[in-house]
Amino acid sequence: MSRLSAVDPPESALREENRTVTSYSLNSATGLTWTLRATAGPIDTPVADLDVPATVPGEVQLDLLAAGLIDDPFDGANEKIQAWIGYCDWQYRTTFDWTPDGAERHDLVADGLDTAATITLNGTEVGRTQNQHRGYRFDVATLLVAGENELVIDFRSPIEFAREQEALLGARPTVMHHPFNAIRKVASNFGWDWGIDISSSGIVKSIGIESWSGVRIATVRPLTDIDGDTGILHAHVDLEWATTTSSDETLSVSIDGVTESTVIKSGQADVTVRVDAGSIDRWWPRGYGDQPLYDVTVTVGGAEWSSRIGFRTIEIDTAPDRHGSPFSILVNGQLIGIRGANWIPDDAFVTRITRERYRTRIADAVDANMNLLRVWGGGMYESDDFYDACDELGVLVWQDFLFACAAYAEEDPLKSEVEAEARQNITRHSTHPSLALFNGCNENIWGYLEWDWRRQLGDRTWGEGYYLDLLPSLVAELAPGTPYSPGSPFSFTKYAHPNDPRNGTVHIWDVWNSKDYTVYADYAPRFASEFGFQGPPAWSTLTGAVHDEPLEPYGEQMLVHQKADQGNLKLERGLGAHLPQPRSIDEWHWATQLNQARALRFGIEHFRSLWPLNTGSIIWQLNDDWPVISWAAVDYFGHRKPLWHALKHAYADRLLTIQPRDGVPTLIAHNDSAERWTTTVAVSRQKFDGTKLATQNIDIEVEPRDIVSVPFDDDVLSVTDATRQFVEARTATENPAFWYFAEDPELALEPIEAALDITVDPSEGGLAVTLVAKSLVKDLVLQADRLYPQASVDKGLVTLAAGSSVVLTLTGVTDGAAVEGFPVLCSVNDLVTG
Repeated sequence: MSRLSAVDPPESALREENRTVTSYSLNSATGLTWTLRATAGPIDTPVADLDVPATVPGEVQLDLLAAGLIDDPFDGANEKIQAWIGYCDWQYRTTFDWTPDGAERHDLVADGLDTAATITLNGTEVGRTQNQHRGYRFDVATLLVAGENELVIDFRSPIEFAREQEALLGARPTVMHHPFNAIRKVASNFGWDWGIDISSSGIVKSIGIESWSGVRIATVRPLTDIDGDTGILHAHVDLEWATTTSSDETLSVSIDGVTESTVIKSGQADVTVRVDAGSIDRWWPRGYGDQPLYDVTVTVGGAEWSSRIGFRTIEIDTAPDRHGSPFSILVNGQLIGIRGANWIPDDAFVTRITRERYRTRIADAVDANMNLLRVWGGGMYESDDFYDACDELGVLVWQDFLFACAAYAEEDPLKSEVEAEARQNITRHSTHPSLALFNGCNENIWGYLEWDWRRQLGDRTWGEGYYLDLLPSLVAELAPGTPYSPGSPFSFTKYAHPNDPRNGTVHIWDVWNSKDYTVYADYAPRFASEFGFQGPPAWSTLTGAVHDEPLEPYGEQMLVHQKADQGNLKLERGLGAHLPQPRSIDEWHWATQLNQARALRFGIEHFRSLWPLNTGSIIWQLNDDWPVISWAAVDYFGHRKPLWHALKHAYADRLLTIQPRDGVPTLIAHNDSAERWTTTVAVSRQKFDGTKLATQNIDIEVEPRDIVSVPFDDDVLSVTDATRQFVEARTATENPAFWYFAEDPELALEPIEAALDITVDPSEGGLAVTLVAKSLVKDLVLQADRLYPQASVDKGLVTLAAGSSVVLTLTGVTDGAAVEGFPVLCSVNDLVTG
């Protein structure tokens, strides 16, 4: 038992910071002791009848792991071994000492319970929950007693609860083996084609008791407008009163030194206060301006709420044009070229995602020249830590409502939960200037029309009422001015197929599933909001989780960590004519990583070359939630895969690329920066040994946010030996562009030992690796983690023409001799020679 002490209130699902509310945290960090017990289901013998020490916030598997009762769920084949956990009911229990403090109200506040829970205080049921995506508040004033109190939270098995709700609502189509669409829980927690099935339970956010009197600030929606250079704040404040006899109060809203006040009557439920903030600086996405943020404070009766906001306008243009219907995101009236990635929960166990980890992962996006993250609908409404980082770093957020790849019932109890969670999360996200839009669902409209759902469903509901009615009406009510899209993909054109590339947003999945990545060139999408190609994680990540002997693509544990249908077969098929078939597991790992990087770079550069017909690309996906072969650019342990380096090149502000126009290679220069780009492009057709066979100097001048195309001279393209010649287009500062006349297996590349001089010198924190090419070295990557799992390198996917050089900064490694040679230093040369 522990005596409660007043602490600062935790981050709430409603982002409350009421300073006069006395918050008594029930989290483990305060010293409170929690226990966990399996109470029903196929309980594993070592766990039966045990009271296991528990951490709150936390999840069942993490407590069992900490107690030594299970092995790491991510390791080897443990996913299947530990499947019993998701079929069990679990009970959390604690006792605490309570001293009455004279407040009028005492609320038990649970910011996140996963998922179906019954809460009991001192033997009396307080309430029941069935939604991970919302917070709950219960008045427990009559249940608290002076001295010892016992709090018990019983969680129903998430799998069994989902099955029960499916039986109640009726089975509906879904892409996974558990009926995740019947309940409101992180869908990918039940497994996905990149995700482990953990089917977890737990108190996943802060829990505590809040004591208060008089009036409480329940929610604040600080909505902004701009009139010329003047910022206008409309603070919509929802209030709750402890008693009906409370006195009138004065409510004040302050921003940047300007305060407006109003008198509110006792019992008044809401009020809107306008504050003219004076001359303000606008918030911009990165690459388009700065990200000024302003402190806002609301006070009433001694209660206080505070947050930060930014002033900006945002809209999406879908007005039909001669090509179809665009999907153009405009911030402050400026068309934004979207360079983004889809975001999934950064850990299958969401309580392990810290503020620091959010900032690190979002920095991965920023360093790869991204300006938007799409929070995917099979995950969760992201935390304020995530949004705060995006606000500060200038990263736009596309927030899906949490509906993905399934049909959803529109009847209660599901419908009521959907509305409650939407209201809470629209309100919470409305604070953030990084919020670009809300999106109704992921692929569900497409699925209904094309995946045989209509036949399976008959006349039953499937979610259309959410996407076309409920959700847009809630956005309009609670966050007016925030754009809304019914789904992704979506055409915005009556009678058009929802995945029509000529209209709105498109998902491109025939590439990867069945077609070569060069098929991206057959598309001219207005906006590509999902497309991707798989590759394995970093070597240390893979071998740290997969222990097959020998290690090979179709080993038992390897396939546990490959969730895509026929994934490794598609990896190998995807190599096609582009790369030789691997001769070893090291070559397999490198070739499939490289092919993933090339596929996405090919697609992005093609789409960007269509600007402004195409206004954005959002690749699938930035991150992983466990060690797995997947579409991610950054693996679970934060290793930047070759794909990440490809994205950094393809998403550069100033892009040089060579694209076929009417079958003829043509130089394309895309300037997505605020300054005019004036430079000379040195073009040459050369042999692999550096002999120049034809040259051309092209002077280009590209206006901000514009694109130019320039033809090559005929002799530049007049190749005489396709296996030994290539074209290079280079400026003094930008990444060069290359064109090859044959696929890699046909190229007469030199072995890396003959093609490259390597010098290794000590540097601060590691090594400086200088590489000088004597002959063409294609797509070179130093796999630092093979030397030490925490090691990193600053550059990758570098192609060096003869005479070119690069210095790689390697941190976390001091043994220079280990750097040289495959598979640490990898290139195409290693795959086609030897």
